[in-house]
Amino acid sequence: MVMQSSNPVLTRRLDAPVVLDPRARVTLDGVAGRTLALIAVTVLAAAVSWNLLRTPAWTGLAALGSTLATLVLVLVITIKQITNPLIISGYAVLQGVFLGVVSRELEQQFPGIVIQAVIGTFGVFLAMAALYRARILRASRRFAQVITGALLGILLLSLLDLVLRFFGGSLPIYRAGTLGVVFAVICVIVGALTFVLDFDQVERAVAGGLPPRYGWYLAFGMLVGLIFLYWQIIRLLSYLRR
Repeated sequence: MVMQSSNPVLTRRLDAPVVLDPRARVTLDGVAGRTLALIAVTVLAAAVSWNLLRTPAWTGLAALGSTLATLVLVLVITIKQITNPLIISGYAVLQGVFLGVVSRELEQQFPGIVIQAVIGTFGVFLAMAALYRARILRASRRFAQVITGALLGILLLSLLDLVLRFFGGSLPIYRAGTLGVVFAVICVIVGALTFVLDFDQVERAVAGGLPPRYGWYLAFGMLVGLIFLYWQIIRLLSYLRR
């Protein structure tokens, strides 16, 4: 069976055999349970790194190392369509380390910003789930093309800004100010709308009778979407509080 992946980082076609036995198919509860498990792993890793990696040297090393490692894992998992829970959990651990050390630094600058970003992230996620369930938002082909194009554009701009920062510069849209706030709002909206693609992907996987192991791949896509949205919201909040 061929399905369009809704992973917020890359768009891939998901190839999987159809399972005829209803008892051996991926289910909505299965995807939800795996998503919660990955979130728990991420939060635990973030809590450990928040409390243990406190020296500047360890903080910088953990941030850089986890960033590079998660980038590699995202590409490998997406391209290879990996469904191994250990590998996917490894991504959650590494992303948790990065979340922990960077979020702690932001919390020190802007007290209370982390809990605000967490509440905002899950609030947006639940709102999108409600809109999708009510069929107010649907993942049409045109919708998917627009959101995917916007997301790839944001990722390319982020990479360009990262390169510029190595040379002491940055893009104006990634600085505090009116332009930065407007762009951050756009990123939050795009991040929120990617969940429509994720929900559609899960719905199609369940209806199509994919094997249960693909529940991990779908949960991975959800986790990547949540983390992407979290970073956009916390960036927006930091701009507003400056």
